[in-house]
Amino acid sequence: MGTTPAPREIRVEIGELVLDGFRADPDRVSAAFEDELTRLVRERGVPADGPWAADVLSGLPPLPAGLSARRLGQELARAVHEGLCGRGEVTS
Repeated sequence: MGTTPAPREIRVEIGELVLDGFRADPDRVSAAFEDELTRLVRERGVPADGPWAADVLSGLPPLPAGLSARRLGQELARAVHEGLCGRGEVTS
């Protein structure tokens, strides 16, 4: 009985992230985003039927403008992970 090995690498490329109305440090947002998305993929995985391509991630819940960079990055990562797993709204 053969089993298919789990993929060893998942690459997410974000060409541009526009955060209108937020004062958070973009580098800190990016670092928190990467950390949280990595954690989510390791702990929960993503469907193996990729690759996926999306030009726009939409349907995000409203986020308060005063969120810290860390929290903003985490919330964005959760939304991307939901989209990758087919539970979010991703449009191409």
